[in-house]
This record gives sequence, C-alpha cells and structure tokens, in this order.
Amino acid sequence: MKNYLNVPAEITEQFASKDVFDAMMQLNGKTFRDVRGRKTMQVTLNLANNGVGGVEKSYFIKQHFGVGWGEIFKNLLSFKKPILGAMTEMNAIQTLTNIGIATTPLVAFGQRGCNPATLQSFVLTEDLGEIISLEELCADWQKNPPTPAFKQQLIVAMAEIAKKMHGAGLCHRDFYLCHFVLKKADLNAGKINLILIDLHRMLTEQNPHGNTVMKDMAGLIFSAKDCGFNAVDWALFKQYYLPQSAKFWKKVESRAEKLYQKFHSKKFQARLTVEKSALR
Repeated sequence: MKNYLNVPAEITEQFASKDVFDAMMQLNGKTFRDVRGRKTMQVTLNLANNGVGGVEKSYFIKQHFGVGWGEIFKNLLSFKKPILGAMTEMNAIQTLTNIGIATTPLVAFGQRGCNPATLQSFVLTEDLGEIISLEELCADWQKNPPTPAFKQQLIVAMAEIAKKMHGAGLCHRDFYLCHFVLKKADLNAGKINLILIDLHRMLTEQNPHGNTVMKDMAGLIFSAKDCGFNAVDWALFKQYYLPQSAKFWKKVESRAEKLYQKFHSKKFQARLTVEKSALR
C-alpha cells in the first residue's frame, strides 16, 4: 500500500514538532458517526496566520483505523471491492469536482501502513456551514407540499446530478436524500445548488445501465417514499436522467420497495435506535 500525506502548511504549523499524520488521527471534536474502524467528526483547527496562530476554522474529518481481515474476506467472498480507507473518498471528491458535481471541498488527506487490514487514513474537508439535507427539507411534503415550481426545480437538479455521476461510471452506493444537501443561505435566496456528500463507498468504472447504478436509483427512490414524491415527479426525473430500459426501472421499483420494508422492520429500527443512542 502507498503512503500519502497532503496537509496544507497553515494546518501543519499548529502541530509544532508532532508527527502530522499522528496529530490528524488524534484530532477530537463533535462526533457525527462512530462505527467500527471509522469515525466522522466536526473539528475546529487554529490556523497559522502569517506564522502566528489565531484564526479558527471548522472542518470535517473522517478517520479510518483499519477494517480488519474479516471485513476484507467478507467483501471478497461477495465479489465486492473492499473499501480500505479514506483514499476512496479523496479520489471521489476529486472526480466529482472534475465533472462538475458540487461536493465537500477537499482540504487534506493521508494514508499510512502496508497491511490492508490495519491501514490508517484520513480525509479532511471544509465545513459547508449551515446546511439542510433533502431528507429534512422534504420530510413533511406529504402534508405540506412546496410550490410546484420549486419541486420541479429540485427534481431536475437531482436528476442532472444522477445523470452526470452515473454517466461517468460512478456509483455513490449510499444514494439517499440525506446525502443531497443545500446551503441554507442559498435556499433562503431561492437558489437550488445541490451538494452531494458522504462519498466513502463510491465506485468507479461502473456500467451506467448495470446493477450498481440500479441499486443507486433504488436507494434514492426508497429514501423519498415518505416525502411526497409521486409518479409524476419520477416521470419528470426520468426526462432529465439517463435513458434506461423498462426492465431497469422495474428492478429499481422492486428493490426500493424491499429496502422500504426492511427499513421499517422492527429489527432494523431497533438497530437504528442503538446506533443513535451511541452518539448521544
């Protein structure tokens, strides 16, 4: 495995004589997700200003501590490519930026180790500030729908991102409403500038009409089932998305319904409650 370390001088200067990679892996802040082998936090760094510290800035960091051989073998036996660390997200951010899809701007990244099971890595991104996810924005649309014009603009924006991403052979793999966000300032100004986040599982070189893309679309439709989206809305989405076969969309609908039933099962909801409790 290759070792990487790319951290701007304005950040490294605050660590004095410390090992920069170790310092990044030891940062602490407000935890948003803490699962086996990976932690996502909001951190505040005191940046150097003309050689003098004093300018505080907020970032998000994902620290990867190794997935273990069990996870690697489980993926390989399922014919899946294991996600070993933060370099997947780093490459995804750069690729999306290159094809014109807005995402969290990359600030720093690093990877260290030669054993794929214990590989350590991190990716640091800019804090987008006050944002709202489409999951939050659309949560009550069944009872309180937005104006038709706003809804149509939003659907077209979603479709254009999906078309651009899937057309480039990219699959998000967690393609849900919660991973589309808007800056509140833009929303208040009537602008729909969608930002796609949480790219740590993204795949490249995928068939735009294949199963991985189908699963992405099923995830999106599943996540919107309780948010007031109807058949007319999805028909509009398809107009601005990639041409797909009737068989493709039938598979999407079937998988979306299965995901919906699984999500609302007692077993899954109990697991979700445990995960949320761990973050409190």
